[in-house]
Formats: sequence, structure tokens, C-alpha cells
Amino acid sequence: MDDRTPQPLDRYAPETALTRLIRIPVRIVVLVVVLPVRMVWDLLAAGWHAVDRTVLPPLRRALEASVGALGRGLEWLFASVGRVLGWLIAGLVLIPLRWLYTSLLTPLGHGLRWIATALLAPAARGLGTGLAWLFTVLVVAPVVGLWRYVLVPVARYGVAVPLVWLYGAVLTPVGRGTDWVLGKVWDAAAWVVGGVWRGTVWVLGGVWQGAAWVLGGVGRGLAWVLGGLWRGLAAVGRGVWVAVVWLVMTLLVAPASWTYRRILTPVGREIAEAVQVAWRIAGYLSRAVGRGIAWLARYLIGVPAAWAYRTVCTPVGHLVRDGLWAPARRAAAEAGRAARSALATARETVRQARRDAWHALVGGAGGARSGEPRGVPARTLGSTTTVPSAVQASETSLLGEKLVKRG
Repeated sequence: MDDRTPQPLDRYAPETALTRLIRIPVRIVVLVVVLPVRMVWDLLAAGWHAVDRTVLPPLRRALEASVGALGRGLEWLFASVGRVLGWLIAGLVLIPLRWLYTSLLTPLGHGLRWIATALLAPAARGLGTGLAWLFTVLVVAPVVGLWRYVLVPVARYGVAVPLVWLYGAVLTPVGRGTDWVLGKVWDAAAWVVGGVWRGTVWVLGGVWQGAAWVLGGVGRGLAWVLGGLWRGLAAVGRGVWVAVVWLVMTLLVAPASWTYRRILTPVGREIAEAVQVAWRIAGYLSRAVGRGIAWLARYLIGVPAAWAYRTVCTPVGHLVRDGLWAPARRAAAEAGRAARSALATARETVRQARRDAWHALVGGAGGARSGEPRGVPARTLGSTTTVPSAVQASETSLLGEKLVKRG
């Protein structure tokens, strides 16, 4: 075989001897721990399915019925309370307020409106007109006269005209002379200050150039010294950092990586696989235990109960049904039919008696009442036709009348 052909990874190779060493103990321990958990889980699942099939639907229906009854009760209660509150509010608040508004406030408002429109408004208009006239005569007219005939002439001829003359004849020439003198003084001062400033700038520029040359040399020297010092410190820092990184990688990262790769990963993988295998084995054992319990329940409870139902309860039930319940039901049916027949006969007798009494009272003059049974229509003498409302006549009475006429 070619050595360059890739070989599949052997889980039981020497580099994975730790997994081979801990596989069986870990699976035994995990099975011992997981088996009770799986049995409890299966028991809870079976109980939940049984409760979901047998208990929860009636409980849900009962809860729905209870909630519906409670809702209807609360609806009736709130409706009753609302009707009572509406009646109380209408009787104690709305009706008195409406009576107060229609019987007291409306007439009072109409009276106040009449007083305001018929009495107070004309009085207020007259009073306002009088007060306006008095204010105009006593305040406005004197103030207008004082302003027009006193203040305006005094301000115009006593203040404005002298000020205009003073400005044009005195202040304007004095201002122009002052402006010319100050302009000449400003020019001289600007020439002197400009010369002084230019000299000062020349002196300070020379001083600044000398100071800049000296400070530049000092700065370049300090920069060279500090640069060398910084490069030395940087080299020392890089060396320390490399040493610290090597120590951390050698003393912490490499052992931790080796531990994780060689110990924790195989142990964790084996524990996970052991849990899966143990969970499946526990499921098989739990189902086997469940089937055993079901077999015992069937042959210890179900089979005897079925035998007792078939051999004892069914014959006793048939005996009770055929010997007691069927005769009692037939007797009850016969009694019911007899009672119904007696009631029908009684109703027919009462109906016939009522019909005979009605014919005896009203005879053939009127038609039969609504709802009364009608008899066979009577036939008149000397005719083959029948009249529905005619009463059968007596033939002996007619024969007696003929004999009386002949005599």
C-alpha cells in the first residue's frame, strides 16, 4: 500500500488512548444518572398525555361553561345596576333639573333679559352719552385748546426759532473751525506716531530674529536628545513585550491549548456521546418497564374485569332487562294507552253533552257557534233538500193542526 494514501482517523489510536480509557466508565456512570431521569420523563409524558386526553377537555368545557355563566351573571348584574342607576339619576337629578330649568331658570332669564333690554340698556346708553359729553367738555376741549393755543406757539417761537438761529449763525462756523484745527493736529500726531512705530518694529524684528536663531539651535539639540532617548525606550519596550508574550504563550496558552485539545475535547465528546447512548438505552428500558407494567395491569386487572363483565354483569343485566324492566315498560305503556283512551272518551262525552245543550238552548234559529261540532243537516217536510240550519220538525204536530182545521 502506498504510504502517501491518506488513512482514516482511528478513534482508538494511541493518541486517543484517554478516550478509550474513560469511555466505558463514563457511559456506565451516565447511564446510572440518566436512567431515572428518562423514566421520570417518560412517566411525566405519559401522565401528561393521559391528563390531556381525559381531564383537560372536560375541565376546559367546565371552565368555558363557568366563564359563560359568570359572564351572563355579570352582564345581568351590570344591566340591572345600570337600569337602577339610570332610574335614580333620571328621578333624582334629570327630572328636578329639567323642572328647575323650565319652571324657574327660563322665566328668570326672560325677566332679566326684559329688564336688561327695556330698562338697563336705555339707561346705560343715556349715561354713556352724558359721561362722554362731560368728558369732552371738561377734559378734551381744555386740553386741545391748551395744546393748540399755548404749547404749540411757545414751543415754536420760544424754543425752535432761537435754536435754529443759534445753530446756523454760531454753532456751524465754530464747528467748521474746530474741525479744521483738529484735522491738522491729527495729521501731525499720525506722522509722529508712524515714525515711532516704524522704528520700534525695526528694533523688535532684529531682536526676534536673534532669539529665533538661538531658540532654534536649542530646540534641535533637545529634539535630537529626546529622539535618541525615545528610540532607546521603544527598543527596551519591544524587548519586554516580546518576552512577556513568549512567557504567556509558553506558560499559559500552550498548556491551556494542549489541555483543551487533548483532555477536554475528548472527554466532552465522550460525555456527549455517552449521554446520547444512555438516553436511548434508558428509553428502551423505560419502554420495557412500561410494557411490563401494562402487561401486569392487563392480566391482573383488565382480564379479570372483562371476565366478570362477560360472565356476571352481562347475564345479570339481561335478566334484569328481560324479567323486570321489559314487563314494567310494557305495563307502563298499556297504562298510558288506557289513560289516553279514557281521556279521549271523556273529551268526546263532554263535547257531545255541550253540543246537545247548545241545540236545546238555541234550537235552529241561529247557526252553530264557532268551534262547535255540527250535526247531520235536517230535512224539511215535503222536500228532499236539506237545510243546514233547520231543526227537524215533528210530524205529529202537523197532523194535529190539520185535524183541528177540519173540525
